[in-house]
Parts: sequence; structure tokens; C-alpha cells
Amino acid sequence: MVVLGIDPGVAIVGWGAVEYVKGNFHVLGYGSIRTEAGLPIEERITQIFDSMNILLDKYKPDIMSIEELFWNTNQKTGISVAEARGCILLSAHKKKIPIYEYTPLQVKQAVVGYGRAEKKQVIAMVTSILKLAKPPKPDDTADALALAICHAHAGASALGKYYRM
Repeated sequence: MVVLGIDPGVAIVGWGAVEYVKGNFHVLGYGSIRTEAGLPIEERITQIFDSMNILLDKYKPDIMSIEELFWNTNQKTGISVAEARGCILLSAHKKKIPIYEYTPLQVKQAVVGYGRAEKKQVIAMVTSILKLAKPPKPDDTADALALAICHAHAGASALGKYYRM
């Protein structure tokens, strides 16, 4: 099973593609999609959509695992992230890739074993589980890999929310 983990954002979208077979992980690729501050939101979303389509065509994931949107105190930022997240969901939906959504607590629980783990603990466990030579950068990329690990460990056990195709 190939899982594409996505940590959505407007400035940075973290992504990580992993293959999970018989309890073993093989990292296919990871990185981030970056958009330039100051560009109109529609341009940034278009860049994200186009980049997502390239990733989906390259890695051909069986599943996309994405972080559930949560609102912080800045509603304007939350709305922009929701818009970017919408184009990410659309790109997977158009390619008929099942989408599973996980909360940060669920991801931390699956990767670290503790839902209130610190970011550095998550990064350390991602690096260890995937046998990476060094921690993935930026943090958004580590979060995306954690989302892929979370889904691989959880499977379709109803831990995450499933978007029907």
C-alpha cells in the first residue's frame, strides 16, 4: 500500500510518500510545496493544486492521509488553509484516491504512543520508524510523513475520517 501523507497549508504543504508492506516502510519521497507570500490566494491555490497533481501522478498512492483542519485564533489564516486544503482534497478526489483525515492527537498517538507528544518527539520517531539518515525538514514534511505512518498503522480501522468517493 502506498500512502501519501499531507500536512496542508498555504505557504507550505508538507508531503511524504511511503510504501507499507507486511509491517515494513519504504520511503518513496518527501518534501514540501511552497508558495510565495504576497501572491493572490487563487494563484497560491493553483500552484498547490498543480503540484499535488504532479505528486499524485508520480507516486500513484492508494490512499491519501491528511491532517484534519483545526481552527486557531487567527481565522483569516484558517480560512486560507481551508481553501488550500480544499484544492488538495479535490486533486485526490478527481484521481479517485481515497482520503482519510486524522487529528494531530491521533497522529501523535499512532507515531509516538502519546497524543500530547511534543513536535520534537514526533520528528524523532518519524526519523527512527522510517530509518531516515536525518530528520526531515521542514517540520511540515515530518508531519506529513507522520500522517502516512499513522494511516499505515491504523489502516481503515475507522480511526480516521473517510471521505467517500
